[in-house]
This record gives sequence, C-alpha cells and structure tokens, in this order.
Amino acid sequence: MSPHARILMCPPDHYGIEYEINPWMNRSLGAVRALAFRQWQQLHDTLVSLGVRVETMTPQPGLPDLVFTANAGLVFHNTFLSSRFRHEVRAKESPHFDAWFAEHGFTVTHLPENSFHEGAGDALFCGDTLFAGYRTRSDASAHQWVGKTFEVRVLPLELVNPRFYHLDTCFCPIAPGEAIYFPDAFDTYGKRVLHTHVPKLIPVAEEEAFRFGCNAVVVGKTVVHNSRCPRLAEDLTRAGYRAIEVELDEFLKAGGSAKCLTLRLDGEEAAGWKW
Repeated sequence: MSPHARILMCPPDHYGIEYEINPWMNRSLGAVRALAFRQWQQLHDTLVSLGVRVETMTPQPGLPDLVFTANAGLVFHNTFLSSRFRHEVRAKESPHFDAWFAEHGFTVTHLPENSFHEGAGDALFCGDTLFAGYRTRSDASAHQWVGKTFEVRVLPLELVNPRFYHLDTCFCPIAPGEAIYFPDAFDTYGKRVLHTHVPKLIPVAEEEAFRFGCNAVVVGKTVVHNSRCPRLAEDLTRAGYRAIEVELDEFLKAGGSAKCLTLRLDGEEAAGWKW
C-alpha cells in the first residue's frame, strides 16, 4: 500500500450529461444522479480503505464534468500545470481547479495560449518518461512544451480511436516499466513506442477496454478499475497485483471511469519522480 497517497476528488452533486463532446455522451440517455453518487462514494470509500488520503473540492452548478478531476491539470512535484481545455464547456472548470491548488500550496502555471493540453487525462508518467496522448484533445506541441518546462522526456502517442479520446482511457502505468493498455487505441508507431519503452505491457481485451478497464487507479500493488473486467483482473493477479472492481457505469456514460474521477497529488505509483 501507499499510506501517504493523496488523491483529489469532486463529489458528483451536479454531474449529468448536459452536452456531447465525446462519442460516449448522449443527452437523451442522461445519467441517474443518485446512482452516480453511490458509485462515486464506493470508489471514494475503496480508496480510503487502501490508506489513501482523499481530498475533495466543492462541486459547482453548471459544471457537470468537474467530477473528472484527472483532467484538471498535470501535477509535477509542487507544481500544478493547469489544463487548457479544447472545449469551452470544460474550460470553465479551470478557475475552480486553479483556486483549489493555489490554496493548497501548489505553484499554479499555465500553458501558452492557442495550445491545448488536458492534464493527467493525456499525460501519464511511466518511470521518468511522460507518455503523452494527442490528436483528440491535446496537442503534440503542447506536450513538447511541457517536456521542456519540466525537463522530462516526452513520448507523444497518437490516439486513433475516437472512443479513446484521452490517453488515460487506454493506457495505465502501474509501476515503472509496467502498464496496462488497449493496443487498438494506437497506430502502429504508437504501439512500437510503447513496446520499446515499457518492458512489461499487459494488453486489455476489447470488450473490457470498452468498459474503460484501462481507466484505473493504482495504489501501491492494488489496481482499482470498473466492474465486469474479469480477464484484466486475472492478468493483474498473475502479474502480482490485487484487482478491485468498482461499478462506475454512470460515469462511463460521460466517457469516464475510476482514473478520470481522481487526480493523484503526490505522484503516481509509476512516476519516477515519486521515488
């Protein structure tokens, strides 16, 4: 376990499908808010049971996706790089995230204008390398700016399936040099990059990738992911991890799951700078 793990979450008081900015969203289906809250609470309580210090921010009316804190920005040591969202409906979240991080002792920085970068949704450390998803939401040039600013190596990965619009929907580092991923979310070059730079890759089956099995939260040797992903759970167990399933289908309606609902404040388990 990671007894000092710190994660930021936002209760889903105002969560709902109020617009459509990815293929998962359908306003006519909507979301059942009471069920969403129960599922969010189960994820919260599961993380607390693992020794995580969960910090929360205040939900805001009119910002249904504020619940997806992973997209707030990128945390690197004591710096919070605020996201520059591609969609205006989500850009309205940034002042609230910026204020929270400033109040909690982080140095808040911003990307250059006319560039898009959606934080930990598209930028994930595995060891000392920052793997960076681009095309749908984030720009490759923005990732390179991040690399220069933080003085880290960045490896851009083009996302070729619109259903997997953020990197954290199809790739999850679980330890330095280890990750789970959905191969078909990447082009041939992207798959080659992953195989070259991540020695141990665990592929996720298509049906479980579409349940966002890759969108998982890693706490020590425990991986928390959406329910009904039995093959992933078996593969993780064989690799020496403990898998915990939490039903998060109300958030899948918006294109999110466990990882989207959390932002690690102290460094991911796989991040080289955490150690």
